[in-house]
Amino acid sequence: MANQNTGGGRAQSGRSEEAQEGSAHSRGTGAGRPSPDQMLGMWTSWMEQLSASPPAAQNPAWPQWQNAPDSLGLPTFPGSADQLSKSLADEPLLRSIDQIWNANPLREVVPVDWAEIAWALRTVWLRSVGKPRAALSLLDFNQALWRSTVNVWQEAGQTWLGMLGLAKDGDQATVPADKRFAAPEWRTNPAFLALKELYLLASDWLLEQGDVADLEEAERQRLNFHLRQFVDAMSPALMLMSNPVALRKAIETGGASLADGARNLLTDITAGRLSMVDAKAFAPGRNLALTPGKVVHRNRLMELIQYSPTTEQVHRTPLLILPPWINKYYILDMRPKNSMIRYLVEQGFTVFVVSWKNPDASMDGIGIEDYIDLGPLAASDIAREITGSASVNVMGYCIGGVLLTLTLAILAAKGDTRFNSASFMVSPQDFSRIGDTAVFMGEPTLDLVEQQMMERGYLDSREMSNMFSLLRSNDLIWANVVNNYLLGNRPAAFDLLYWNSDGTRMTRAAHSWYLRNTYVENNLIKPGEIRLKGEAVDLSRIGQDVYAVGCEKDHIVPWDSAWRVTQLFGGSVRYVLASSGHVAGIINPPGGKGAYRTREDGIAASSPEEWLQGAKRHGGSWWPDWVSWLSARSGRKGKPPPLGNAQYPPRADAPGTYVLET
Repeated sequence: MANQNTGGGRAQSGRSEEAQEGSAHSRGTGAGRPSPDQMLGMWTSWMEQLSASPPAAQNPAWPQWQNAPDSLGLPTFPGSADQLSKSLADEPLLRSIDQIWNANPLREVVPVDWAEIAWALRTVWLRSVGKPRAALSLLDFNQALWRSTVNVWQEAGQTWLGMLGLAKDGDQATVPADKRFAAPEWRTNPAFLALKELYLLASDWLLEQGDVADLEEAERQRLNFHLRQFVDAMSPALMLMSNPVALRKAIETGGASLADGARNLLTDITAGRLSMVDAKAFAPGRNLALTPGKVVHRNRLMELIQYSPTTEQVHRTPLLILPPWINKYYILDMRPKNSMIRYLVEQGFTVFVVSWKNPDASMDGIGIEDYIDLGPLAASDIAREITGSASVNVMGYCIGGVLLTLTLAILAAKGDTRFNSASFMVSPQDFSRIGDTAVFMGEPTLDLVEQQMMERGYLDSREMSNMFSLLRSNDLIWANVVNNYLLGNRPAAFDLLYWNSDGTRMTRAAHSWYLRNTYVENNLIKPGEIRLKGEAVDLSRIGQDVYAVGCEKDHIVPWDSAWRVTQLFGGSVRYVLASSGHVAGIINPPGGKGAYRTREDGIAASSPEEWLQGAKRHGGSWWPDWVSWLSARSGRKGKPPPLGNAQYPPRADAPGTYVLET
């Protein structure tokens, strides 16, 4: 998660008989064919060519394309692990990568871990040396590259000679699926088209090398993740002289766009992070978090907001919402058109929401039990006191759902029935399936995180933001690099990105406990392994009716992980699979795009795949389905309760004060 730089680490490996035989095979009769390490060297080769000779990007006579398949002009690299070790001090791939990155000002603002990427590339190289199968793979790649290059230039020649008509307007309007190459030059200019094809073919080849069966799952996942990071970071669209849109704008503006981009980069270097959104475009209480309500309670960890009713009658049982403590609650109350809180109030629910405080170093010792006591337990007491209801329905979003799971298990052990039903939005309980986030949860990374928390007393929200950004690096990192620095544009004014950059810190004690007991040891699913507030945590004791939502494209809580709640809890669970990702799949109000799946046959599924086979697809938002389920568990409607009472009088207007803390 923290940005690290790598020097020329040395590969310590002998050379076996098998490696020697395979290496000979890789050279075989075609001595000019690139070896695996030369394949990796291709990346730095064309980066250096573009940096040293900008016109090469547009020069049809670029020597790279003039070579025959068996003599591609690739840099020479050592042919064995011993030779690699010996040459690391001279002209090694890893040292070249490190030098390029260290000379790049982006290293100050882009959270790419080049030490891990270098490890992944070295792993691929060492596993490829001397393996006949790898040599055949390279031969296939070489032939595909040559065919692609010939086709590109043949088509260009035919077009120039008038043998082919110009592309039709409809073809020109077609936008490629890969947004990085949406500019028409990537399709019509043979130099750019050839460069794109080389990049895509080389990317596919490199990613295929991560598909190895003899590595443990965690190591294979780590290898593939960092290979993808490298592939994304090496896109030709990220360099000025090989980005047609940036070149065109630089010419049109007389270089003003380059000056603007340099200013944007200097501003971000000063701030120590990449700007992803126009920070001045939004503010809670100004154009976000606008649903009327009052803060009816404040303690050292949270403010409790009660929202003003908009209907003449409301359900008797109130709804309490627990957002994740690493984010601010207003993701659920963005603008009026996509506010879940406003929608729920309009459906006749009395809604209470926890707004977590942004901790500082003085809160270092606040642990997970404090979050339970001062969060869901305190909030449920106050909601019941104000509304006069004996019970409360509760919803947990993301890791707010983890906190809710712990609370429900503790209360089940005590026989406390204050919570009537529970809803979970993209919330994990079984952490054996956590997608690419597992890459950041190894012991070295956790040790670094805990060291930082010990020094500061909290975990900076930027660390978590960097991790989530790397999970979607093309959209959240590299697209902004192009927009801000190559094009010289201001960051976009996008409400979801603003919220994403407005995170909260995490107290050392609570977050350390959370990471160790979830991602590392997966203790939630082990009955009795966790003891909190004097009780053993056993999820099978949780008997409330449950509504759980997963999202098809969730990169943080994969949908099959969210589905596991159907097997872990003891009560009835309605599982719903929404389209889209971790945020867009949840913040999807009626009237917009999207779809969801439910299973109505009443037959228990033994696996997420079996559940999916029997699920029915519905168009539109899942919100009305949840409201129907929740209404059936919220009692009869009557007169709305007051906003606060004598014991808990209103303290401030929503969105309160904690949400404004930075």
